[in-house]
Amino acid sequence: MHEQHPPYSPEARELRPSRIRIPYLQKLKQQGRKWVMLTSYDMYTAAIFEEAGIPVLLVGDSASNNVFGNQTTLDVTVDELLPLVRAVSKSTQSALVIADLPFGSYQASPEQCFQTAVRFFKEAGAHAVKLEGGLEMVPQVEKLTRSGIPVMAHIGFTPQMEHQLGGYRVQGRGADAKRLIAEAKALETAGAFAILMEMIPEEVGRLITESVKVPTVGIGAGRHCDAQVLVWQDMAGLRSGQLPRFAKQYCDIRSMLLQAAQAFAQEVDNHDFPTMGHSF
Repeated sequence: MHEQHPPYSPEARELRPSRIRIPYLQKLKQQGRKWVMLTSYDMYTAAIFEEAGIPVLLVGDSASNNVFGNQTTLDVTVDELLPLVRAVSKSTQSALVIADLPFGSYQASPEQCFQTAVRFFKEAGAHAVKLEGGLEMVPQVEKLTRSGIPVMAHIGFTPQMEHQLGGYRVQGRGADAKRLIAEAKALETAGAFAILMEMIPEEVGRLITESVKVPTVGIGAGRHCDAQVLVWQDMAGLRSGQLPRFAKQYCDIRSMLLQAAQAFAQEVDNHDFPTMGHSF
């Protein structure tokens, strides 16, 4: 039996390996212990989240919306994501860093997928990659895993296919649940080390989690997943506007930054900054 500590307490972190690797995540599933993943796109959040004990960091194609100002994830390119992955991997010592493969960089063939993944490993220091899709992605997952590249699969609502899916819609309702369960099993057999499930009914998330031996990661997939992931700007309240239903805001960084910027501008306008203490 593992020692019972809150998962992100200092005591629990001392029991973790110095570098998070895939067998450790699989061990957590076997022990019934939950873990979390956060997105990260820069050195500061990467270092902070690692200090907080977050074991897995995802440099997501969500950078398209949250870094580059695009409306969807479809616009971001490999060349834009590479430096973000490099920044995160260089700024951490223990976290497992996963790179998202952007739309158009892996769907054409297993060989295209392999060449893209190799760039993220060789040029950016990624430890694994994530790709979206179900049965059609089995050949890509097989190619990568045979080549020594760990793959996290992504099923359910897949943002890169939002136009085909008719927008942001919950997947796996009714009879469609069988399709998702079959996809999860096929991707596990192909070699995926984890299955990310987005916007599916909680009961389907439970069935998939119980049907596969690899960890499941939920985002809008209910309480029974082995792990949970959020976009950090949603989690920390950097973005404005309504949050997705599956997200929870744990602080309000946007208001803090707004107040700090306003205070800075006001002090300069009032000739209160800089003072002699800030001068040479």
